[in-house]
Amino acid sequence: MIVRLCTKGQPETARETAGQITGDPRVKALLILACDANGWTGESVNPWLLASPVPVFGGIFPQIIAEGKNLEKGTLIIGLFHKITPFILRGISRPGNHFEDILAQEFQHREYSGKTLFIFLDAMSHRIGELIDGLFNTLGLAPAYIGGGAGSLSFIRNPCIITPEGLIADAAILALTDIPSGIGVAHGYHAISEAMKVTEVALNRILSLNWQPAFTLYRQIVEQHSGMSFDHHSFFDMAKAYPLGIARMDAEMIVRDPISVTHNVLTCVGQIPRGSYVHVLHGDRQSLIEGAVHARKMAEANYRGKERKPVLFFIDCISRVLFLGHHFEEEIRSVTQGSFTFGALTLGEIANTGDAFLEFYNKTAVTGLLGESHESCDV
Repeated sequence: MIVRLCTKGQPETARETAGQITGDPRVKALLILACDANGWTGESVNPWLLASPVPVFGGIFPQIIAEGKNLEKGTLIIGLFHKITPFILRGISRPGNHFEDILAQEFQHREYSGKTLFIFLDAMSHRIGELIDGLFNTLGLAPAYIGGGAGSLSFIRNPCIITPEGLIADAAILALTDIPSGIGVAHGYHAISEAMKVTEVALNRILSLNWQPAFTLYRQIVEQHSGMSFDHHSFFDMAKAYPLGIARMDAEMIVRDPISVTHNVLTCVGQIPRGSYVHVLHGDRQSLIEGAVHARKMAEANYRGKERKPVLFFIDCISRVLFLGHHFEEEIRSVTQGSFTFGALTLGEIANTGDAFLEFYNKTAVTGLLGESHESCDV
């Protein structure tokens, strides 16, 4: 792969860089990871996305990872030496979309066993959980999955999915490739509460826990543990250290990130099934970094490629940056371990380690070792 970092994030520079990369006959596809602060619009980028001579896919994220740092502005343009087969799924939030039928029709004549599937979706869409379930029910454990939620920390839906048809919203792009990979997933949070039953939900909103207003019970637990009050601190500032964890049998909990509260209703990034059991979680700098290192070890154990020095594609949750602050670079260093590393800081993470159900995670580190050689430079 050819990796270029455009540090200023200007659409014109990205267009020129993409043109230079696609001029190399080895390049079969473009992966583009852009920062929300770049201010890209369809008007500024669609002409050259539509004109790309090779398939293009990716997204706009709160931040990206490059050169051992998390960047609030800039663009990564990656020319892949393996072919990719892209598929755009529009209207994720539309109730009439039957994902299993759509995906079954799309993949029925494709070979996906042993391949890697990149997935980027609009994190502000509803029905993300149903899409992920439909994808797993269709493809199962056959491919390795890696990707995440695109969008802005403003939590306002804007076009953020980069596709061969331009920049679009409320959509997902799936890119199937022969690139060999090894995937690891971990978060480093631990439970500080007893299990609570999710008794009322509406998509990604929790109305009640243990038949009590959701925020009432959540507030009691967080305030008692933290010694702080939601009356004196913003909800987001306190909640970023206290996510919810969905209990699973014999597996690490799936984290859900509460991002707002309205009339005692908790809104999360991602859905929580009614009838499931959740805990309030907490972590510290050491536990989060140890979790990310564990994800790296899992990726190494799962890697089956022939490339002796695979690159590391690091998908990490933006809320981990907000929690760790300047210590986040320590997490990057701990995970990199000498590998060439690039990635995105996302609003929800998508992965499967090859032996468990596909999930949409929050506050989680996902590491993907990709079997491609690399060349890189700044623009």
